[in-house]
Amino acid sequence: MNTLLVVIYVVFAVAALLTLWRIVIGPSILDRAVASDVLLTEVMCVLGAEMAINQHTRTLPVLLIIAAVGVFGSISIARFVARRDQDS
Repeated sequence: MNTLLVVIYVVFAVAALLTLWRIVIGPSILDRAVASDVLLTEVMCVLGAEMAINQHTRTLPVLLIIAAVGVFGSISIARFVARRDQDS
């Protein structure tokens, strides 16, 4: 395995663990939403780095799906929080 790829995996693994800690701890739903967006972005960066290092585009559809899930998830959470704030 390429040394650069191992370094990238280690750095992003540490970042992912810290992000998962933020998702678990919270304290608010918006903190968890931002952390989940960061986690999705980290996954996309790892996949993109792997594609660039190995010079292929096989995982490009996966990147597009992850990006769409992130956008639609963020919109859904924002609408949920806005409606909840209006009811209070």
